[in-house]
Amino acid sequence: MDNQKGVVRRIVTGHDIDGKAIFTEDGNAPSVYDNPKRVGFHLTNLWITDETPAKINNDPDPTKRPLELTPPKNGTVVRIIEFGPEGEWTQNLSAADAQVAFGALGTERASTFKVGGHPLMHRTETVDYALVLEGEIYIVLDKEEKLMQQGDFLVERGTNHAWSNRSDKPCKMLFVLVDGKFDLT
Repeated sequence: MDNQKGVVRRIVTGHDIDGKAIFTEDGNAPSVYDNPKRVGFHLTNLWITDETPAKINNDPDPTKRPLELTPPKNGTVVRIIEFGPEGEWTQNLSAADAQVAFGALGTERASTFKVGGHPLMHRTETVDYALVLEGEIYIVLDKEEKLMQQGDFLVERGTNHAWSNRSDKPCKMLFVLVDGKFDLT
């Protein structure tokens, strides 16, 4: 990875006119976002699928569409997020600020802000696979939390949660989000 925040080299394969395997892209992933309400936050969308089974074709880059926190219906999204260290700015976030933060990710409705909890608590109807690439971070749930460190992997199944970087260094994580449907019976 490059030293610029959010820069990830992305290599994409495809097929030529004769059906032979080729590289269709090799360069920086073009969809990098920061967040006006989350200091040190950088999100890089690497790929999106719109359905399952996913179409295997040479369609244009699906990450160039507007940012959405969640994947398309029946689809997936793969991204890397860097979480900067939390500080005073976290303690000063209001419910309106949390909505702005999630609005910048394409979905205000994910916010589950409540006074006394982590201000960036949220919930999505997805199964998320999360791998810590660098640093450490707390996964905060309604009643408990766990520290995750480099190499730790989490399966997050539609729970109310937040990511809290309490260290003095950035934490970089790989996420794969899979569209889901709540079945809480």
